[in-house]
Amino acid sequence: MKPFFIGNIEIKTPIIQGGMGVGISLSGLASAVANEGGIGVISCAGLGLLYPKGKGDYTEKCICGLKEEIHKARQKTKGIIGVNIMVALSNYAEMVRTAISEKIDVVFAGAGLPLDLPLYLTPESKTKLVPIVSSSRAAKIICDKWEKNYNYLPDAIVVEGPKAGGHLGFKKEQLQDAQYALEALIPEVVAIATSYKEKKDIPVIAAGGISTGEDIARFMQLGASAVQMGSIFVTTQECDASETFKEVYIHSKPEDVLIIESPVGMPGRAIDGEFIRNVEKGQEKPKCCSFHCIKTCDYQKSPYCIIKALYNAAKGNMKRGYAFAGSNAFLSDKIRSVKEVISTLNTEFLLATCQLVPAKMKT
Repeated sequence: MKPFFIGNIEIKTPIIQGGMGVGISLSGLASAVANEGGIGVISCAGLGLLYPKGKGDYTEKCICGLKEEIHKARQKTKGIIGVNIMVALSNYAEMVRTAISEKIDVVFAGAGLPLDLPLYLTPESKTKLVPIVSSSRAAKIICDKWEKNYNYLPDAIVVEGPKAGGHLGFKKEQLQDAQYALEALIPEVVAIATSYKEKKDIPVIAAGGISTGEDIARFMQLGASAVQMGSIFVTTQECDASETFKEVYIHSKPEDVLIIESPVGMPGRAIDGEFIRNVEKGQEKPKCCSFHCIKTCDYQKSPYCIIKALYNAAKGNMKRGYAFAGSNAFLSDKIRSVKEVISTLNTEFLLATCQLVPAKMKT
């Protein structure tokens, strides 16, 4: 796999580890991926729950937690570290400011349009800004808004298709529609990015349901410079989730991976379990809210508290939570090291590339 650049940062292994909260991708997983030449990503969702002894309110605890996770990652690696920040978070602005002040290499922002992301840069900032989109229209809107308002264009664009895990930027009826498939989206977003090539080189990163080296080769042939992968790294030794959480992936079957409604207001993909079934029965209604972690969430109307559910699951209490997962999460069969995962992907990529080249020559 060829290296690529995000601005002046060279990524030797074109794999970005997807940000997974609450507590799934922290400094442990992120540093391990960075040590293999990819971009390791810390999810800042719910960090206040993971650092309850921090001073102040929930937002201040989140800031403390993000600083601590970045410091831990820096102690474990000299590689490239990013932070994933959901636009839907009520403390979105504080998380962006904190990540940039801590000189994080890359900020990835999705679950909403990060139209003001460049606003948080300072003159001395070297942090790269990468929006996560689910359509060429969203990519165009962000590029035009950033250029007009901040004289800045994205340093890269992640295109997350309908097979991704967690929150999805699609309506339910679009999830099985071929025109919204990642294979259709990548060339469209590449065309948008290429239209700005005289001003800036904007690499496009494919994400959502990518699980093999063959997948990587296919999306690179469509114009992607790199891929983002999440689920494949959950069942690694270095993943920050509990062993119980990882076992849910390993023992899951294709029919267990389903679409649920999230309090965030988006569909989500998760692995079925007792908690999800209780939600369907209306048995998980929150009685109060101590966090107000999501801008759009009204606990009085919400079917359950998402941050508590994800936190409980990460800690291994699957009766009180559930696991977000990509469409191919059921392929996981054992716990491996991050090094082994990336080595396997490299081998699969090489074999797939050898097969794709002759096929391309025939056409």
